[in-house]
Amino acid sequence: MTSGEFARRAWRWLTRTFAGRLVLVSLGIKAVVWTVRAATQSMTALSGLNSLATALLLVALVVVGYSSYVHAKRALLWRVRRKLTLSYVFIGFVPVLLLVLFFSIAGLLLIVNVGGYVLRARMTTLVDRAQAMAQTAAADLAHVNGAAETGAALARHQQGSNAQFPLVSYAVVPSSAACTAGRPAGAAGPIAVAGAWEHTPAPMLVPEWVSCAGYGGLVAGEASASSRPWMAARAVAWVTHGDVREAVVVDVPLGAMLLDQIAGETGVAVQTLQIYSDVDGPVEPEPTPEPQAPSGPAAADAASQRGSFLGPATISLGRRGLFSFVVSWAALLDYIAWDTGRPEQLLVQFDLALRQVYEHLSSSAGRIGGLSIGQLLFFALAIVGVLFLIILAVAFLMGFVLARSITGAVHELFEGTEKVRGGDFSHKIVVRTQDQMGELAESFNSMTASIEDLLVQKAQKERLEQELRIAREIQMSLLPQVALTSGGLSFAGHCEPAREVGGDYYDFWAIDDHRFGMLIADVAGKGTSAALYMAELKGIVLSFSQSHMSPRQLLIDANRIISNHLDTRRFITMTYGVVDVRAATLTYARAGHCPLIRLPGPNSPSQAAEVLAPDGLVLGLKIDDGEMFARLLEEATIPIAPGDVFLLYTDGLTEAMNAAGDFFGDERLSALVQLHGTAPFAQLRDEILGAISTFVGPVEQQDDMTMLLLRVQGTEHAAA
Repeated sequence: MTSGEFARRAWRWLTRTFAGRLVLVSLGIKAVVWTVRAATQSMTALSGLNSLATALLLVALVVVGYSSYVHAKRALLWRVRRKLTLSYVFIGFVPVLLLVLFFSIAGLLLIVNVGGYVLRARMTTLVDRAQAMAQTAAADLAHVNGAAETGAALARHQQGSNAQFPLVSYAVVPSSAACTAGRPAGAAGPIAVAGAWEHTPAPMLVPEWVSCAGYGGLVAGEASASSRPWMAARAVAWVTHGDVREAVVVDVPLGAMLLDQIAGETGVAVQTLQIYSDVDGPVEPEPTPEPQAPSGPAAADAASQRGSFLGPATISLGRRGLFSFVVSWAALLDYIAWDTGRPEQLLVQFDLALRQVYEHLSSSAGRIGGLSIGQLLFFALAIVGVLFLIILAVAFLMGFVLARSITGAVHELFEGTEKVRGGDFSHKIVVRTQDQMGELAESFNSMTASIEDLLVQKAQKERLEQELRIAREIQMSLLPQVALTSGGLSFAGHCEPAREVGGDYYDFWAIDDHRFGMLIADVAGKGTSAALYMAELKGIVLSFSQSHMSPRQLLIDANRIISNHLDTRRFITMTYGVVDVRAATLTYARAGHCPLIRLPGPNSPSQAAEVLAPDGLVLGLKIDDGEMFARLLEEATIPIAPGDVFLLYTDGLTEAMNAAGDFFGDERLSALVQLHGTAPFAQLRDEILGAISTFVGPVEQQDDMTMLLLRVQGTEHAAA
């Protein structure tokens, strides 16, 4: 697309679409606002109008977005293959993803809660170990007298515990509780100290809330120098010297080395601590300063066991480097405020190395064949997961193949219909499967072949109909085109073929100045062949009418000629008459044809219609040399008078059949002539055809219907 064409399309879109007009209006409003603001040096001028322009732009964007969505949907999902593929993804693949996501989240929640439980359990274990160390030291100090010996014994216990618990600290302090027996309450301060006590100064005395049975639990606080949170497992055990009771306090602080040890064993790596306060909210930790060397007697011991206290950055980097998959989580731990004895909560943020947590949990369930039960379960789950993925992949592949087979067949059907719509009925669809789609393809091929045959037949039928229309026009041109009125006589006729071309024929003509011939005939059968025989008959009769005065003799000679050419399955019925106006007579002969009906004129003694039927055999039978035809054929001569009406007709009128199988009959036709014979021929014709149509009802016309009417108006003038 050239830049000029793109510009024309863009301008057409801006000026002819609703969204484009909104864009133009909004941009025009904003241009006015910017101009006014530049002129007035005010950035708040016309702010309402500017907001309206922005709203119009948003509406335009919504309209454009929706139109783009509809267009993209039509373009992308027009093919059935894409629709089936997308539906398969939604039906099969998306639920699987949702299940995997659900179980992943559920497993993650389970593992992080288990991680929190493991952390609490480890803290409980740490408290129990601190209590054991305090009780052991108290039992030993019960046999020691003097501060120097107490300090030395305490140092030995601290050094023994330091290898397992770095930064462990011991102190022997007086108590302000009721358990104190001989020391004044005002005398406070540790009697002996062992360990670094880096996290917090050694307690000066045991608070009153500590029971006489001792204490074991978590304590926490903030470093006085940096307000940095710390947490430790603290245990208190009582030692009695005579009447004096003192407390052995053991602190196991959660320093970096201990946390590394816990993380290595359980996979739970503590990162940060937050102390929750009822008033101030959580207390964020500050960066840990380098620990200062303790002064006093414990400096030498502290130098050999120094390790930095809780360092979040160092621990976080160490844990993420060791484990392949780490999840951060948080848990609340309960602790006791040492000064007040009030329960508080500590928010501990930690990282979970999922693989190490799993190994820690599974290692406690026993082992089978060198593998823990947890590992066996994990392998079983892994096998099930792999099988599930294989089944899913196979199902997806099968679904894709099935969808492709369906959409491929639909696409071929679409191409086939496009070919058919373009007029190519020779296109065939390849049948690749023996299923419903294959049957559909075969049906389509059969349908196109049938349509092609029907089109050929239609073309042939149209050519035949065209030829029949031409033949009908030729046949109708052989019949009299107008009525004949001459010599006091009036002739009129009507022919209504059952098909395009019929076998009925009528004619009337002047033989000479006082004689007139009239003829009605019916060739057995219908169609083109009957019409050809009718044309041959017309030529024979017109030729013989000039030389044969007798109708009987004309029919005999005509039978002799026609019987030599007529098909053995066909014959012709015929009535031929000659009207002589001078003699006032009608001479006629009937060769197996329908009777003629005579309605006498007003001067006749009888006004009743009569049916005249002299004997005669049909033309064209090859029985003998025509002797039987001549012997059976009769000729009759009757006088005519003014007002007489003669009706000649074919069997298509009297043998018209209704749905019950009844014929219209000569009697009904005679009655119609009796009622309407004096009316004009057009009215008489319409009355006859209307009565026949009413009689047969919806039954289709089976035979040609032809009638010829002779009306005698007067013969005196013609005879004169």
